[in-house]
Amino acid sequence: MRGVPFRHRPRRLPLTPTARVRRLRRRITALFALTSAVGLVAMAVLAVRSDGVRWRQQLDQSMDADTSWALGLLETDDSGRLDTTVLVDTMGTACPPLTVLSVPPTADTATDAGAADMDLVVEYAPRRPCLTVSPAAVRDAADAAVRAGEVRAVDRHTRDGEPVRVFAQPFYPPDADDGDAPQGAVVTVSETAAQRADHRRLTWVVTGGCAVLVLLSAAVGHLLSGRAVRPALAALDRQEAFLADAAHDLRTPAASLRTLAETALRGETDSTDVHRRTLRLAEGMGRLVDGLLTRARLMSGTAALARQPLRLDQLVEGVVEDAPTRGHRVTVDTEETVVVADPDLVRRAVSNLLGNALAHGHAPGAAADVHVTVTRDGTVTVDDEGPGLPPEVAGALFERFRSGSGSTGLGLSIASWVAHAHGGTLTAGRSDRGGARFVMRLPVRG
Repeated sequence: MRGVPFRHRPRRLPLTPTARVRRLRRRITALFALTSAVGLVAMAVLAVRSDGVRWRQQLDQSMDADTSWALGLLETDDSGRLDTTVLVDTMGTACPPLTVLSVPPTADTATDAGAADMDLVVEYAPRRPCLTVSPAAVRDAADAAVRAGEVRAVDRHTRDGEPVRVFAQPFYPPDADDGDAPQGAVVTVSETAAQRADHRRLTWVVTGGCAVLVLLSAAVGHLLSGRAVRPALAALDRQEAFLADAAHDLRTPAASLRTLAETALRGETDSTDVHRRTLRLAEGMGRLVDGLLTRARLMSGTAALARQPLRLDQLVEGVVEDAPTRGHRVTVDTEETVVVADPDLVRRAVSNLLGNALAHGHAPGAAADVHVTVTRDGTVTVDDEGPGLPPEVAGALFERFRSGSGSTGLGLSIASWVAHAHGGTLTAGRSDRGGARFVMRLPVRG
């Protein structure tokens, strides 16, 4: 027996967080449009039905006036028979057509109430009516009015297929008491082509308007949902970029540590040198991790600014004193300056600018000569005598993880975030000393 081949169905890969947020946006848009569509369709149906009832009521009122006038012109002779002479002589009965039907004297309306047809007698009918309706339609309307004892109106068609409204109003004998059966009915016919055309026009206008409003609501829902999920998408993009860049930047020192460990295990180098290099790598990784966390807090907004009056000149002098110059020369020229800022963040920004100048502001193998200036307008200027800014990174110098010398670029990115978070600026250009110049401006007190 031959086995049935098994077809493997590939498993669907799970959606990324960004894809899930975008799918949520599409669902919100669809739900918004569906809700609007349901409400608009309900209102449209109500409006169309109300218009249909309205034009029929208006037409019935006009036909009721005609039949009431005709009833006032009906007379009864001495034998109790209807006399339509005055009616015919006084008003035109051909347009709109007026037909008078009566109950036969032998018929008992009470006993014939359950019968299918009362067999009314036509007392008068116009010879050449402007609207030709089948006699059965006229009899049915009159029969319904006589049985119910009140007016009845139905929609029918002429023999030519034109839509009409058939209206029947019952009438009673002159000496009738309460509870007596009607003596007959007067039936009139009116065309409804114009009213139906207006009704269809209104239906198309309402339908088109609903379609346009549904599309507009879908567009508005898409726009609003986009604005609602935009912060989430931006946060996800920042998170993914942060994790990718952090993993990329931590891979190099981790690989260096592994190489040092393997070298130490093989005993190919002095343990003191291995420890020294390991310590240097650990310090660099610590600074990198610290910078990553600071940048993440700044981007997410969790690092609240502790604004307070701050002596910017004293802070810069302290940063220069604590900086590991390692044979480089740093000169400071300050003026008494008070700014309103977060001391920790400003200290980190100045330290990053100084560290960048010490690391890259000199020729290979030469000592760096950095000059730091603080002026009364809240400006900190860091000049060096290095090679200057590479053209390929000058336009994106303060973006995340951008550097022209193999470093992470976190220092300048954090310094830029700190300056802008305080309402200041950080710019870069060419120094008068031949190297690079970084100018950070912070708002002064008052």
